[in-house]
Amino acid sequence: MIRKYQPLDLETLRQITVICFEGVSIDKNIEDRFGVISGVDWKQRKMSHIDDDAKANPEGIFVVEIDGELVGYITTRINHWTKIGGIPNLAVHPKFQRRGFGKQLIETALAYLEEAGMLYARIETLEQNQLGSTFYPKMGFDEVARQVHYIRPL
Repeated sequence: MIRKYQPLDLETLRQITVICFEGVSIDKNIEDRFGVISGVDWKQRKMSHIDDDAKANPEGIFVVEIDGELVGYITTRINHWTKIGGIPNLAVHPKFQRRGFGKQLIETALAYLEEAGMLYARIETLEQNQLGSTFYPKMGFDEVARQVHYIRPL
């Protein structure tokens, strides 16, 4: 069942994030290359993104709950000026993938964004994320650009 986010869900969403983003996170790529930076590992940095999403737009977060267990989520951002809504994070625990929950979460987020007056929805993924790279086009998203991320020590 998909339901709206509640503040008590946050820690579970943070844990799902760590499980789902290990192989597809810019923060993990940075750590693989340079190690832990300033005592903050990739997991803490990525979990902070979910914290930011919950602060920015808690009413635009939706979760999948099965028998009282949270197994996935999607976060959204609203931009009333550009009318382009964002989907910064989407994750479904691997044990529950390929059951249609990602599709349901995307559809829920798109309906929410449309109701909020957005004309477009934007989502990003890394090229190394094979699942996202095939799933998002199936959900009607068109690729508009590729971006390369660089980092260097100071």
